[in-house]
Amino acid sequence: MMSPNGSVPQIYVPPGYVQQIIEENGVRRVLVLPQTEFHPGGHSPLHHPPPPPPHAHLQAFIPHPHIMHPPPHLYSGMAGGTGDMNPQYISQYHPAHTTIYSEQDTHPPHGRAAFAHRDERASKTYERLQKKLKERQGVGGGGCGVLALSKDSPPPSPQKSRGTPPSGGDLQNGLGGKGAEEQAQPSTAVTALVKSPGRGKETESGDIQARGASLSWVAPSRTEGDDEPKEGEEGPAEPSFTYEVSVSYSGKDGKYKSAYRVQAMCNCLQGIPSEPVSFTTLSCEPDKPSPPRKASGTKSSLVLQWKAPCDNGSKIQNYILQWDEGKGKDAFEQCYYGPQKQYRLTKLSTASRYSFRLAAKNDMGVSEFSEGVHIMTSCSVPAPPLSPELIQSGVTWLCVRWHRPAGSPKEDEISYVLEMEEEGSGYGFQASYDGDELSHTARNLHRSTTYRFRVVAYNAEGKSNPSGVSEFTTAPDRPGCPCRLAVKGKPHPTSFRLTWDPPKDNGGSDVTKYVAELSEGLSGSSWNQVYSGSAMECVCDGLSPGCSYQARVHCFSAGGESPLMEPLQVQTPPVPPGPCQPPRVVGKPKSREVQLRWAPPLVDGGSAVSSYSVEMFAPQMDEGREVYQGSELDCTVGSLLPGRTYGFRLRAANKAGYGPFSERSEVTTGPGAPEACRPPHVTCKSPTCAVISWETPPCNGAAVSEYRLEWGAAEGSMQTCYTGAALSHEMRGLLPATNYFCRVQAVNVAGVGPFSDAVLCQTPCSVPGPVSNVHALRESEMRGEEARPLLYSPSTCLGLRWEAPCDHGSEITSYLIDLGERQPILTGPVTKYIIQNLQPDTTYRIRIQALNSLGAGPCSHTFKLKTKPLPPLPPRLECTASSHQTLRLKWGEGPAKAQPTDSLLYHLQMEDKSGRFISLYKGPCHTHKVQRLNESTSYTFRIQAFNEAGEGPFSTVYTFTTPRSPPAPLKAPRVERVDESCEVSWETLPPMKGDPAIYCLQSMQGNSEFKQIYKGSATSYQLPNLSSSTEYRFRVCAIRQCQDAPEIIGPYSSTIILLPPRVDSPGVSGTTGSKAAEAQKPKRSMTDEQFSFLIIALLAVTSILIAVAIQYFVIE
Repeated sequence: MMSPNGSVPQIYVPPGYVQQIIEENGVRRVLVLPQTEFHPGGHSPLHHPPPPPPHAHLQAFIPHPHIMHPPPHLYSGMAGGTGDMNPQYISQYHPAHTTIYSEQDTHPPHGRAAFAHRDERASKTYERLQKKLKERQGVGGGGCGVLALSKDSPPPSPQKSRGTPPSGGDLQNGLGGKGAEEQAQPSTAVTALVKSPGRGKETESGDIQARGASLSWVAPSRTEGDDEPKEGEEGPAEPSFTYEVSVSYSGKDGKYKSAYRVQAMCNCLQGIPSEPVSFTTLSCEPDKPSPPRKASGTKSSLVLQWKAPCDNGSKIQNYILQWDEGKGKDAFEQCYYGPQKQYRLTKLSTASRYSFRLAAKNDMGVSEFSEGVHIMTSCSVPAPPLSPELIQSGVTWLCVRWHRPAGSPKEDEISYVLEMEEEGSGYGFQASYDGDELSHTARNLHRSTTYRFRVVAYNAEGKSNPSGVSEFTTAPDRPGCPCRLAVKGKPHPTSFRLTWDPPKDNGGSDVTKYVAELSEGLSGSSWNQVYSGSAMECVCDGLSPGCSYQARVHCFSAGGESPLMEPLQVQTPPVPPGPCQPPRVVGKPKSREVQLRWAPPLVDGGSAVSSYSVEMFAPQMDEGREVYQGSELDCTVGSLLPGRTYGFRLRAANKAGYGPFSERSEVTTGPGAPEACRPPHVTCKSPTCAVISWETPPCNGAAVSEYRLEWGAAEGSMQTCYTGAALSHEMRGLLPATNYFCRVQAVNVAGVGPFSDAVLCQTPCSVPGPVSNVHALRESEMRGEEARPLLYSPSTCLGLRWEAPCDHGSEITSYLIDLGERQPILTGPVTKYIIQNLQPDTTYRIRIQALNSLGAGPCSHTFKLKTKPLPPLPPRLECTASSHQTLRLKWGEGPAKAQPTDSLLYHLQMEDKSGRFISLYKGPCHTHKVQRLNESTSYTFRIQAFNEAGEGPFSTVYTFTTPRSPPAPLKAPRVERVDESCEVSWETLPPMKGDPAIYCLQSMQGNSEFKQIYKGSATSYQLPNLSSSTEYRFRVCAIRQCQDAPEIIGPYSSTIILLPPRVDSPGVSGTTGSKAAEAQKPKRSMTDEQFSFLIIALLAVTSILIAVAIQYFVIE
C-alpha cells in the first residue's frame, strides 16, 4: 500500500502477519507480511510475550476499519522502536492494532483464522522489499537486527490521542521511576522487547494492564575497554548498580514521548540510557462520569443532560441513569438505559427534590456511578414578601430583616434581592444584597440619611413583585466640639462677650444647644453654667473686676454631647470702686456745721480703696464742691447757713481712679424739700388727646411752688412736658393705640421733691392711616402671580401694588380702590391687585383707602395709570412678483425698507410639507423675497403684526403658486457649408418634468431682421439655396411644451455668422491658392473651456507683471 501524502494509512493487520513501514524516494510504504522471517545478523528473532490472559473487559470483536481510530504508526523491527515518534502518533486501542504478531498466536483475540496464503502480487512485493532490506542492513552495519529509520524521512502524520493520560507512571521495579509529564498516553495492550546492542542491557515490558505495566531488564555488561584481570590476581568485585527508570510523554530528539528507558548508575557515575521501549495499555471500563445537570424543567418535568466520560479505549455504548423517585433515601432505581446523552422525566411533583446518578457502559464493563446530585422541579413564582423591618440602626449601617413569602413550600429554594435607594440620590433602587438569608446589614452608609428598602423574592421560575417600601434612617453621630472660642471685643470689668463657631463636623444632625461654662481662677476645679441656648455667642456678666476666669463651650445634638474644648483664659480689668452708701449725719445737725460718716464701698473694683472725696451741694445750686479728700471714714463740714438744705455725696478712689458718686444725702438745717407725689391719674379724651391730673404732696414746712410733669413713650426716655402750679395738664397730638409713661414731682423753697411712680397709659384704637407708596406692577412681576387672571391682557388690565399703612391698633380688613367715574372696587387685606375689564389706551385716576373695624382711613394721593392699546390686526398679504424659484411678497402700506421710527413689527410664516408653519421673516419691513422654491408649486403663507401692546392674531391663509421654469439657454449652433446649402445643428435639452422640448431656429440674411426658418423637435436643419455673396446669422432657442399651459419660450442662444466664400483671381500662384482655400474654410469659434483658459492665462500674466513692477519700483 502506498500513501502519496506521506501519512500512514489506517490498515487492518490480520493475526499471523506483521506490519512494516519503509521509505523510498520520499514515499512511505506499509507492508503486511507473514511473520516467518528471521532477522539477519546472527541475533535472535524478536521476542513476543505470550498472549494476555483472558480478561472480562477484553473486546470480543474487531471494529470495522472505517470506524476504528488511527492505528499506531510504529516502525516495527527498527532499532529505534518508537523513540523518535510523538505520543499523538500512537493509538489508544488494544491488540487488534499491534504492529508485530507472533506465529504462536494460534488463537487470535478476535476469533478469526490466520491467513496462510499469499497472492502473487504480495509475493513479488515481498521479494523486492527483502532485497532492499538486505542492502540497507549492509550499509547500516550488521550489529543491528532491526531496520534503522532514515533521519531525513518525514515524521509520521499526527493523530490526536483520545486516551486518558496516565496518573503518574507507577512502575513495579526495584528502584522505581521518575515522574513524567502528563501527556496523551496510549491505552492498548501491546508487548514489546528491544535489545540495545553495545549497552549491555535489555529492557522488557510485560504484564501490561489497563493502567499499569511491569518492566524488567538485565544488568549491563562490561565494555571492551575494561582491564582484564592478570594471572594470579583476583578479578574486580562485581559493581553494585542502581537503576533509574525514566518515563517521557513529550518532546523531540531524545525527549521521548510515550516511552520508557532505563539508565544504570554506579558510584555516582551514570551509564548510557537504553533505547526507549514503547507499549500500549489495555482498554478498560469508562471513567467515572460527571453528575448529570438540569438542562431545563417545569413544575412536573425535568430534562437532564450529561457529558461523555473518557471511554478508555472502548466506545461507550449505553448510559445508566438512576434516581431515588423523590423519596429522599439512598435507594436508587434505574430510570433510563440507552446511548443518548439526555433524558426527559415527566409526571413529577411540583417543588420536589430528586436525586440522580449516572454510569457509563462499554464492552469492557460498567463505570462507577457518579456522585449523586439533587435536582428540584420548578415552583411557581413566589408571592411578594412583606416590607422589610429594621432590627437596629447605627451611624453608618442599618440591619434589616424580612420574612419568607407566605404560602411558599419549604422545599422551594427561594433567594432574595434587597434593593436600597438613598433619598435624594436620583439613582433609584439598586441591589444591596442577593442571597438566601432573611437579614442583611447594609454598611458604608451616610449618617443621618434616609434610605428606602424593598425586597424581591425569586426562584427558578422567576422573580416576585417587590415588597412594600420601608424607610429607615441612620443615626446621627455625636458632633465635634465648637471651634474658635474667643472674646468678642474688649473684656469689661464685670462682663465679657464670648463668641464661637459651630463644630466642623455636626455628626449629621443640627446642633440644638450650646452650653457655656465659666470657672473663676485658673484651677478649673469648679465650673458654672453661664449660658444654654442655640445662639453662638453669650455675655458672661456678674463678674468681679480684676479677676481671671476660664471659659469653655460644648454643644448638643440628636447624636449626643460633643467633647469639651480647650478652656479659654480671660482676665477682667480692674475698675474704680463701686458707689458708696450716702454719707449720714452723726448726731443732730448744727446750725453751722454737720458731722458726716460713711462706710467703705461694697465693691472695691479689684483694687484697694486709697481715698474718699465728699462733695457738698448748697441750696439751689446744681454744682457741688469738694469739702473733703482723704483716707478717713468721717469728716466735719462747717461754714453752713442755717435753715438751708444741703446735699452731700461721696465717692471712693483706687488705682483705677474714682468711682461713681453716691446718692445725695440731704441735710436740712431748716425746712426740707416736699415729699414725692402720688402717681398721677390719666384720662384719654380721644385717640390723640389725654388729660393728666395729680394731688399736692406734703410740703415739709414750705409751700409747694410748682410741679414738674414728665411724659414719654419709654420709661427711661421721658421728657418734661409741663412745669407749673396747676394740678392738671392736657396732652395733644398723641398717636392712637400707643403706650405712654408719665410722672410728676413737687418743688418748694427748700428743694425739689422726688418723682412719683411712673404711670402707664394707652391711647384708644383708631381708623387706619393713609396708604402710601402706590405704584403699578410690571408685566414681568405679574407672570408669577397666582392671582393673575387667565385672560390677562395689558390692554384691559392694570396691576397695582402698595404698602400697608399703620393699622392704629385694629387690623386692616380690606382696601377700597377708587377709579373715579367707575364703581369703587373692594378688595381683601392684600397689597396687590389686578384691575380687569378696563378700556384700552385709557388713563385712569386711582386712589386707595384702607378700612378696619373702626372705619375707613384717609385716601391716598391720586395717581394716574394708563392701559396699553390693543394689539394690531394682520395686514393683507400680496404677491408682487414671482418666478419659478422665488416669490416676492408684500403687505401693509409703507416703504419696503424699515424706518427707525417703526414700532409695528411683522411675523411671516410658511407651511412646510408636514403641515406646520415655519418662520420666514420677523421685522419691520413690508416686503420679503422667498427663494429656493420649486417650479409650478403652491405655497401657503400667513402673517401676524405685533407691537409693544402684544402680538396680534394671524391672518387668513394665503396660497401663491410659482410658474413653470423656461428652458435653459442653448449654446451657439454649429454651421457647416455644403455646396450651396448649409447644415445648422444644436444641442439637445432633456424633457423638463415630463414636458417635451422643441426648438425654434431663426436666420438673418444680411442686415435684415431674424426670421423663423424652422420649429420642431429635431436638433439640426439644412438651409438650401444660399447666396454666395451674403453672410447669414443663425440663433436657436428651446420651447417647453406644457400639457395644460401654453408654450414657454426660452432665451435665444448667441448668434453664429456664416461668411460668404472667397473667390480667387486666376493669376495667383498655387501657394496663394492654397492660402485662399484655407481662408475659405469657416472659422471655428472657441469653446467655453478655451475661452476660460485664455482669460485665466491673461490674468496670470498680468499678475506676474504687476508683481515684478512692485518688486522693482516699490520694494527696491
